[in-house]
Amino acid sequence: MTAKERLSRPAVPTLWLGLLHHLEQTGARVDSLQRLVVGGAACPEVLWRKFTDKYDVCVDLAWGMTEISPVGVVNRPKTEAAEFIPAGQRLRQGRTLYGIDMKIADDAGLDVAWTGRDVGKLYVRGPWVCSAYIGEDKGSAVDNEGWFDTGDIATIDADGFMHIADRAKDMIKSGGEWISSLALENIAMSHPDVAEAAVIAAHHHKWQERPLLIIRTKSGASVAPRTILDLYKDRVTSWWTPDAVVFVDDIPHTGTGKINKVALRQRYARLLGRRGRLNEP
Repeated sequence: MTAKERLSRPAVPTLWLGLLHHLEQTGARVDSLQRLVVGGAACPEVLWRKFTDKYDVCVDLAWGMTEISPVGVVNRPKTEAAEFIPAGQRLRQGRTLYGIDMKIADDAGLDVAWTGRDVGKLYVRGPWVCSAYIGEDKGSAVDNEGWFDTGDIATIDADGFMHIADRAKDMIKSGGEWISSLALENIAMSHPDVAEAAVIAAHHHKWQERPLLIIRTKSGASVAPRTILDLYKDRVTSWWTPDAVVFVDDIPHTGTGKINKVALRQRYARLLGRRGRLNEP
C-alpha cells in the first residue's frame, strides 16, 4: 500500500483505546493507518505515545462541538515551527481554525490571560457558531457580544494553543478548590494494566466533594488500589489524590462513545463514608 493509500481516521479516545488494547493483546499491526484524529474528549498521553512510538501513527488532536459546525481547533504547528510542536503543546487541543474566535473568562466574565496555566470558561464565536437552539429565541444561546459558552474549562497559551482542563460539570470542588477529573484520569491511564479510567465527584461530609477513581482493568489483569494511588505521588498536589479506587467490569458510555459520567455519578457519588473511604458508615 502506498503512502497516498494509507488511511486517516477520526474517533473519540474510547474507540482508539479499544483498538490499542486489541493490537497489544493480539500482536497485530495497522500499517495501513497513517494518521488518527482524537476528538470528542481529552486524549490520554498513553494513547498518543503508544500509537506514535510503537505503531508509527501520527496522532492529531482536535476539538469541536455540534454547535460550532463542528470543528473549532486543531493541533497544528505555527508556520515558523515547521513540523515541530513543543512537548508542552503536543497534547493541547490546538489553535483555532479560520472563522472561529475563542477566549477564556472567569466567573465574573473577565478575560483570563493566555498563559497556558490560568484556567477559565471557554467561549467561542463566529459566523457558523450556534446562536440559538431549535424552538428558542434568536440569539438566546450567546451573550451580547456573540460569545457562546462551550461548557468547557480550558487554558490557552501564548501561542494560542488551547487545552481542555475539564468539562465544567465534571470539575470537582473540594473544600472550595477545583480539581480536574481529566488530569487524574490521564495519570491513572499511565498504568499498563488500566483499560479505562473515570474520576467523578463523590459526596463528602467535610469537603463537600472528593475525587473517586473508577477503573476498568485490561482483561485478566489485577491491580491493587494502592498501586494506582501511588501513581499520583509527586505528580499532583496531595489533596488532588483520589480518596478511593473502585474496580468495575464495565464503564458506561454515551451513544457517541464518551464515558457517561452522569450514570457514574448516579451509581457511585455516595459511595464514600464519613472518613472518605469506601463503604464506611
